[in-house]
Amino acid sequence: MPARIQIRRQVSQRRETDVLALVGAVAAAASLTWLLFTQIAPFSGALGWLAVGYLTFLGVYALLVSLDENALTVRDRLAAAVIQSLAGVLLLILVFVIGYILVQGVTAMIHSNFYTQDLSATSPLDPLTRGGVLHGVVGTLIEITIALLITVPLGLTCSVFLSEFPGSFARLVRTFVEAMTALPSIVAGLFIYSTYILTFGLQKSGFAASLAMSVMMFPIIIRAADVVLRLVPGSLTEASLALGASRWRTVWHVTLPSARSGLATAVILGTARGIGETSPVLLTAGYGGGLNLDPRSGPMVSLPLLAFTLRNSPQHVMVARAFGAASLLMVLVLLLFVVARRLGGQGPGVLTPKQQRRRDHQSTLDAGRIAGRIAGRIADRRLRARAADVVGPDAELRYETQSGVSQ
Repeated sequence: MPARIQIRRQVSQRRETDVLALVGAVAAAASLTWLLFTQIAPFSGALGWLAVGYLTFLGVYALLVSLDENALTVRDRLAAAVIQSLAGVLLLILVFVIGYILVQGVTAMIHSNFYTQDLSATSPLDPLTRGGVLHGVVGTLIEITIALLITVPLGLTCSVFLSEFPGSFARLVRTFVEAMTALPSIVAGLFIYSTYILTFGLQKSGFAASLAMSVMMFPIIIRAADVVLRLVPGSLTEASLALGASRWRTVWHVTLPSARSGLATAVILGTARGIGETSPVLLTAGYGGGLNLDPRSGPMVSLPLLAFTLRNSPQHVMVARAFGAASLLMVLVLLLFVVARRLGGQGPGVLTPKQQRRRDHQSTLDAGRIAGRIAGRIADRRLRARAADVVGPDAELRYETQSGVSQ
C-alpha cells in the first residue's frame, strides 16, 4: 500500500478558509440580527443591535470553524476573535476621541495669533483672530520642567533603593508608593495648598503647582522604574561585583544603562500623569489670562486648566479656544514623548552617534597608548642586546638591575 503523502500546513499564514469563515460569520450575524430586530422580536436600539450581532457573530464563527478544525482550534479562534475585536474597539474609541478634539479645535489652531498671544486683552466676544494660549503653553512647560527636575532624581533614587536594598523598610516604602498611585489629584492639590500656601504663608505660584504635580508623578515613576530595574539580568550585576566594582559603580555603570529604555518609559508615564492635571494647578497656581514667566509668584495657568476654564464659557469662540488648547496639549505631550524616546529609548548595547564617536575616540587613544608601550619595550630590548654585544654579559646584568631599581 503506497504511503500517504502529507501536506505541510503553513500555520503562520492565514488560509483562504479562515478568511471565508470570518467574512461568512460577519454576513450571517448581520443578516440574523436584522431579521431578529425587524421581523421576529420587538427589539430596538443601536446598543442592543451591536450586542446581539456580536454574540451572533461569535456563535456563527465558532460553527464555521468547527467544520474544518477540532475543538481546541475552535476555542483558540474564538479567543483570538474576542481579543482582536476588543482591541479594535479600544482603537476606534481612541481615534474618535483624538479626532473629535482635533476637529473641534482646528478652527482656532489655524490662526497664528493662537500661538503668539495670550488672553490678557481678549474679551469673550472677540473673534478667533485675537488672543491665544501662549501663556498656557509657557506655564505648562515651566511647571512640568520643575516637576521633572524634582521627581526624576528622587524617583529613580528611590527605585534603585527598592531594587538594590531589599528588606523590611523597602517593603514598607513600596507599600506606601503603591498606595499613592491611587491618590486623587485633588488631595495632592489640597496638601500643597495647606502646607505651602496656608502654613508657610506663600502665595499661589507655578512652583506650588509643580510641587502638586510632583506628588502625583512620584508613585508612577517609582513603581515603573522599580519594575524595570528588577528585570535587569542578575548575571550583569554579579559580573560587575566579581570584577571588584563597588555597588554604587555597578548601579551607575551597569544597572541604569541596561534599563535606560524602560526608565525613559517610566519618566514618560510620570510626565503624562503630571502634565494633564487640572485641579492641583487650580488650587495652587490659580487662573490668569496673562503671560507669567516667574514661577515664584503670581498665577500661572496650564493648558489643561485653560481648556477647562474656557470650556465653561457660553461663547462658542471661547469653546473653540478650549478645544484648540486641548489639541495643542496632545501635540505637546506627543513631542515630549518623542524627545524622551530619543534621549533614552536606545536598547542595551545600542549607542547613539555621539556615544559612538566618543567610544571611537577613546579606542584611538587606547590604541596609541598600547602602541607606545610596545615600542618602549622593543627599544628597551634593543638597548639591552646592544649593551650585551658591546660590553659583555656583566654589563647587561647591571643594566637589568638598574632598570629594576629605577622602576
